[in-house]
Amino acid sequence: MNEKLYKSLSRIGGSTLAVGIVVLVTGVAAGTILIVNGAKLIKKKYEIMI
Repeated sequence: MNEKLYKSLSRIGGSTLAVGIVVLVTGVAAGTILIVNGAKLIKKKYEIMI
C-alpha cells in the first residue's frame, strides 16, 4: 500500500511541477508582450493628433 501511495505522490508532484513551469513561462511571455505593446503605444501617442 505504501509503495502505491509513494508512486502516486511522485506522479502528482511531477505533473504539478510541469504545470507550474508551463504557467511561469506563459506568464513571462504574456508580460513581455504587454510591455512591448505598451511601449509601442506610448511611442505612437505623439504621432496622433486629436
